[in-house]
Amino acid sequence: MSGGVPRRSSRVRSMLRGPRPESVPVLVGRACALVGLLDVAAGVFPRFRHSRMHTLAEVLPGAFGPFAAALSLSAGMLLLLLAHGLKRGKRRAWRAAVALLPAGAIAQFSYRHSLLGALLSAALLVPLLRHRDQFAALPDPRSRWRALANFVLMGAGSLVLGLVIVSVHPNRVVGDPSLADRLTHVLYGLFGFEGPVDYQGDTSWTVAFSLGALGLLTAITTIYLAFRPEHPAAQLTEEDEARLRALLDKHGRRDSLGHFALRRDKAVVFSPSGKAAVTYRVVSGVMLASGDPIGDVEAWPGAIERFMDEARAHSWTPAVMGCSETGGEVWTRETGLDALELGDEAVVDVADFSLAGRAMRNVRQMVKRIERAGYETRVRRVRDLGEAELERIRQAAEDWRGTDTERGFSMALGRIGDLADGDCLIATAHKSDPEPGPYGDLKAILHFVPWGTDGASLDLMRRDRAADPGMNELLIVAALQAAPRFGITRVSLNFAMFRSALARGEKIGAGPVLRAWRGLLVFLSRWFQIESLYKFNAKFQPRWEPRFVVYRASADLPRIGFAAMQAEGFVTLALPLPRFLRRHRPAPRPCTHALTEPDARAA
Repeated sequence: MSGGVPRRSSRVRSMLRGPRPESVPVLVGRACALVGLLDVAAGVFPRFRHSRMHTLAEVLPGAFGPFAAALSLSAGMLLLLLAHGLKRGKRRAWRAAVALLPAGAIAQFSYRHSLLGALLSAALLVPLLRHRDQFAALPDPRSRWRALANFVLMGAGSLVLGLVIVSVHPNRVVGDPSLADRLTHVLYGLFGFEGPVDYQGDTSWTVAFSLGALGLLTAITTIYLAFRPEHPAAQLTEEDEARLRALLDKHGRRDSLGHFALRRDKAVVFSPSGKAAVTYRVVSGVMLASGDPIGDVEAWPGAIERFMDEARAHSWTPAVMGCSETGGEVWTRETGLDALELGDEAVVDVADFSLAGRAMRNVRQMVKRIERAGYETRVRRVRDLGEAELERIRQAAEDWRGTDTERGFSMALGRIGDLADGDCLIATAHKSDPEPGPYGDLKAILHFVPWGTDGASLDLMRRDRAADPGMNELLIVAALQAAPRFGITRVSLNFAMFRSALARGEKIGAGPVLRAWRGLLVFLSRWFQIESLYKFNAKFQPRWEPRFVVYRASADLPRIGFAAMQAEGFVTLALPLPRFLRRHRPAPRPCTHALTEPDARAA
C-alpha cells in the first residue's frame, strides 16, 4: 500500500460509516408497501372487510362495491410498485405517489363518504411533501426490455391474483366451476369480457371490475414503459476512451485488470484533476466498478468521491468487484465501505516458468502429446495480423463460445482485433486436416490484453470442440515461452473464486466448518466451475494475488452478487436474440472497430 495516498473525501467516508438510522424514504416506502398490501387484501377478500380488521380496512382507499374493489386493487398494486422506488428516494416514484394518494382520498370520500380514509391518505402525503428534498434520486438507465419484463411479471401476478379473486366467493358461485373454467374466467376478465363463471347478486360485477382493473393496470404500465423516453446504459465515448488510454500508458502497470476498463459497455467518472478514473456499469440498481481505479494512486480518492457522488445522486448501491489489496484499502478508507476477499488471481512470472520438474509433469506430458499429434502454435501481436485472418479469428471465437449468452465484465475486454488494441497478444493453435472446417487449420485461440508495457492479462480462451483436449494448456505454455520475445515478464491467468478456501479445506487438519464450506464450493462447481478453474490455474505453479469485493453493508451482498452474475452473463433476465440475428450486428464504431463479446476469463 503506497503511503502517499492523501486522506481526502471525508464527506464520503462519513456517509456510510457506522450504524445509520432508518431514513425517511425507507420508512415512507415501507408504509406505502403496507398500505398497498392492505388495499389489495381489502379489494380481494370480502371476509377481510367484515373481520376484526374491518376497522382498519375502513380507512383504506376502497372497501365496498364493484368500483371500490377495483380502486382498492389498483391503488394497492400501484403503491406496491412504487414502494421500492420510494425506498431508494427516486424522484419519479415520489411524483407518482403524490399524485396517487390524493386520488385515493377523493375516491374514499366520493364512493364511501369516508373522512377517515381521506385523512389517512393525507397523513401519508404529509411526510412525502415535507421531506421532498430527500426524494431527489435520478432515474436508472433503462431500455425497452423493461416493458417486456413488466408485462410478463404483471401478467403472471394478475393471473394468480385473479384466480384468488374468482375463488374467494364460494357461497355466491353458481354451480361448481372447474379450475379450467376459473382460469378462463380470469383470462376473459383481464381483457374486459365476461367469463364462464357466474355469481349471485352484485358479486359478478365486483369480480368483473376487479379483473378488469388488473388487466388495465398491466396494460397501462406496460405501454408507459414501452413508450417512455429511453435512457440506455451509458457507453464509453471516444473521448473517455482516449483519456483512459492516456492514463493506462502512464499507470497501466499497477493493475492487471486495468485494460479491461476499456470495455465500451462501461461508463466512467474522472477525478477533478483528471489523473484518475473509475469505470462502472449499473445493473439492477447496483453501481458495479471493477478492478482498481485507473491512473495515479494519489488521485484515486478524487475519482472514488465522484463515483460515490454518482451513486448517491441515483440512489444506486455502490460495489467494487475484483479490486486488489491496495485498491481495497483505499476504497474502504475513503468511503467507509467494507471489503471481503473474493478469490485469487493466478500470476505467472515468466522468468521462473519452466516445464521441467515433477510439479509440471502433467502439463509437460500433455503439451508433448498434442505437439506429436501435429498441432503447432503461433503467438503474435494483434497489429501483426492481417484483416482477413483477424476476421476468421473473430468468427471462430464467436462460434466456439460455449453459451448463447455473452459473458464477461470485470475480466473481459469484449472485443478482438480492434485497431486501437494493437498491443494485445493472440495465441493460436493450428492443425491441417484432410477435410478442413470453416476456419481452416485454426483449432484454438487465446487472447491477452496489455498489463502495462511488460505484462499480459488473459482475456479469453476458445477452442474448436472437435479438437484434442489440452488446447488451452498448449497455448498458455506457448504464450509463456514466447513472452520474452515481446518484452513480457509476467502473465495474469484466470481468476479463481474462493481459492484459499478450496486449498485449505483439502489439507490435513482442516476444521469441520472449513470442510463444509469447501464441500459447498465443490457442489456449486457443477454449475460455476469454481474448483475446476482453481485446479487448472494451479497447474502452472503461479503466485496467487488476492482480489476483493467492496460493499456497503452485509445486507447488500445478495443483491450485489446477483447484479455481478448479470453483468458477467451468468444470469440473463432479457430474452437473447437468436444467434443468427446477433452474429453480424454492426459495431458501435464501424469505421474503426470490429467487435465481438467474448466470455469472461473467470467462470
